[in-house]
Amino acid sequence: MTINFSVPKAVRLLNKALLLKYYDVKNWDIPDGNLCPPIPGRADYVHYLADLLADDNGEIPIGTSVEGLDVGTGANLVYPLIGHKSYGWKFVGTDINPNSLANAQKILGQNPDLSENIQLKLQPNSDLIFKNIISQEDRFTFSMCNPPFYESEEDAMLGNRRKNNNLRKKKVEKTNLNFSGNASELWCEGGEMAFIKKMINESVEFSSNVLWFTSLVSKKDNLHQLTTLLKNLNVPEFKIVDMAQGQKISRILAWTFILKENRKDWF
Repeated sequence: MTINFSVPKAVRLLNKALLLKYYDVKNWDIPDGNLCPPIPGRADYVHYLADLLADDNGEIPIGTSVEGLDVGTGANLVYPLIGHKSYGWKFVGTDINPNSLANAQKILGQNPDLSENIQLKLQPNSDLIFKNIISQEDRFTFSMCNPPFYESEEDAMLGNRRKNNNLRKKKVEKTNLNFSGNASELWCEGGEMAFIKKMINESVEFSSNVLWFTSLVSKKDNLHQLTTLLKNLNVPEFKIVDMAQGQKISRILAWTFILKENRKDWF
């Protein structure tokens, strides 16, 4: 059997099967047009986070004492599902799109055992990331994010064409979006670079509320500016974790304001 990964419905059905078989997530589904991420790549991010936390804790921390914040959880809710099913962690998933959160809540409704460990929050201001979400009393072990990659719809169209050329091994002239994903999931002004810079700048205000801030970084060339910003803000420590899935290469940028000797207290 083969899977045509240029067809969103095929990826969606594969995801549904993988989530049921390996994570016991029942009746997972997303509406047509929402981002349908590949499960193995998303699982990698979660497992690399587990290794990051193990460096501070001495071993991978298990259970609800670990709470993660998933920025832009989307309609698919994939990171909280995998994180809780793999390690028993609690999650708060945020999004600026109420329709996406409605579908995420529907998934939770199909899996009652998850509802007490995964909470959803609407970000009412699309210009903000952590503000309106993190309160003074909150204490997250980590935040995670798959930021909007493209700078505009036109940029997304060009990326889609390149992606389908690679998947089909031939030139594709069609310019409409063949992969799933709505505007808030795929592009924002300034693209990935602007989004992560905003995240880093906002993280200063919540430096004592989150142990590790993290984000995927798809464009390697963005790392220099991002790490320079972290240095200028006097962030005590940051790490770049390389990830690879088939031909796709990405990396996680992680930073913390908590000194090494104080991190064990978070577990």
